[in-house]
Amino acid sequence: MSDERTTRRGFLGKIATGIAGTAGMAGVVRAGPWWAGPGPQGEIFTEVTDAAGITWKHFSGESPDRFLIEASSGGVAFMDYDADGRLDIFLVNGGETPKGKSSVPVRNALYRNLGNGKFEDVAAKAGVDRLTFYGMGAAVADYDNDGYPDLYVTGSPRAALFHNQGDGTFVDVTEQAGVKNDGRWSASAAWFDYDRDGYLDLLVSNYTQLSLENPKVCEFNGMRTYCDQKIYQGMPLTLYHNNGDGTFTDVSHSSGVDQFIGRGLGAVALDLDDDGWPDLFVARDASPNLLLINKHDGTFVDRGDEAEISLDENGVAKAGMGVDAGDVLGNGHPAFVVTNFNDEFHSLFVSPGEFPFEDWTRRSHLAALTKSYVGWGVKFLDYDNDGNLDLLIVNGHLNQVFDMVGGDVKYKEPPLLLRNNGQAVFEDMQAEAGSAFKKGYNGRGLAVGDFDNDGATDIIFTALDQRPVLLHNNVGASNSWMGFLLVGTKSNRDAIGAKLTLRSADRKLVRWITGGSSYLSSHDKRIIFGLGPQPSAALSLEIRWPSGQTQSVPGLELNRYHVIREPASQ
Repeated sequence: MSDERTTRRGFLGKIATGIAGTAGMAGVVRAGPWWAGPGPQGEIFTEVTDAAGITWKHFSGESPDRFLIEASSGGVAFMDYDADGRLDIFLVNGGETPKGKSSVPVRNALYRNLGNGKFEDVAAKAGVDRLTFYGMGAAVADYDNDGYPDLYVTGSPRAALFHNQGDGTFVDVTEQAGVKNDGRWSASAAWFDYDRDGYLDLLVSNYTQLSLENPKVCEFNGMRTYCDQKIYQGMPLTLYHNNGDGTFTDVSHSSGVDQFIGRGLGAVALDLDDDGWPDLFVARDASPNLLLINKHDGTFVDRGDEAEISLDENGVAKAGMGVDAGDVLGNGHPAFVVTNFNDEFHSLFVSPGEFPFEDWTRRSHLAALTKSYVGWGVKFLDYDNDGNLDLLIVNGHLNQVFDMVGGDVKYKEPPLLLRNNGQAVFEDMQAEAGSAFKKGYNGRGLAVGDFDNDGATDIIFTALDQRPVLLHNNVGASNSWMGFLLVGTKSNRDAIGAKLTLRSADRKLVRWITGGSSYLSSHDKRIIFGLGPQPSAALSLEIRWPSGQTQSVPGLELNRYHVIREPASQ
């Protein structure tokens, strides 16, 4: 493994080392908000896209042919590409179709965080501005453990892997790495270490067969529309094993994941059954959702039917798009949220600690709150740092004809900020959430991260043929919090797959560093624990690293980011 695993330049290199008596702790980052722009009084999130200098606009290639891919793109990622301790933003553009041409070159954006609330687009300088294919999503991780995040971009009819050189530039290593995913329309992707060898592997969720030479024709009231997804044949998943030398091996067949033919969109990786090995949830569109359990021998088995997450209560596969996992009930077990089509309701599956899961879609009020929406990106986040995981969902329909027929289903739809009351029952916070939550968008990708390091989780989401929306969190820092950046040594450097448990005298909070999640997007890999206004003085953290090693961390400080390095094997 690279020497950079213990001597990372940039962010970690600037941190004062050591906290007395705390093994494995690399340092503490003193939180200091870089964002200087106050939001309107009482607004939870303030849109700061203009103030941040973000001018990039998405291009879908919308055309009279109505190719389904035109309505599906818009990936986004929070990533600290230059390792300076500030989250940057990568945005994936779509592309042209035979009759959907752009007047200017279709380019991605990489916005470098300047540390003063402003961002600068450096995509061309970094070498990630252009793709030779139609772009979809972004999956960010340090696959070679050199201390710098790398970038996998999905799309059709191939994908691309950009290796971070550590000098502000990336190199396209797709061919030599062997991760082209040729001939497939790939949507979301998830980095995770399924065999626990310390190197991140890659799951690619493929959608449907796509031919730009043979458009399918569908109409509604005489108007050309996007066709029902069921007329498109689904695709198998792709799984690449990281060989540890910069190359990958396609193990889709030997692992068993290529047998699951369907319309895959969202994916999230975490240790579902608490056996120390990462599992997978794949959200699929009009195909049964998958719950792929890791058998510890390089293979996976689908237990979605047993867990009762594959189909709805009527035995029908919903239009699963985005997915996330988190302990929404506070019972120490991960729940899954899945975004779906209007009138299907976005789903919430809560784990009681064993199969089957409990369908909380109605009990949580999610059914009533999402009935009229087509959902895409989705994330659990504790926006107010009270210790309860809330929910953020971006929405948007496919077909403009819905604005002509009336009713409660609209073409452009607002995002939803849903507050968790601590019992996994949600309340719509639209009135206080901010002006962005009262507007309609064709929302697609959604990423979360603390871009100004104030301890409050911020948001960015994309919309078809529009600029992205960057939202600053005004309220999270008013409560106490504690943040953690984990650095693996035996484990993968990003510690994807780690489980963190924070205990106080009267509460236990559990969080996971997941691979993938949401839709087409990648997130801040730091974990923030919200602790409310009066946290206990006695707090202790337990980390179960992806390697299986368990570490206890005492002596923690409030309202700080702690950088914790995995200790040498005990």
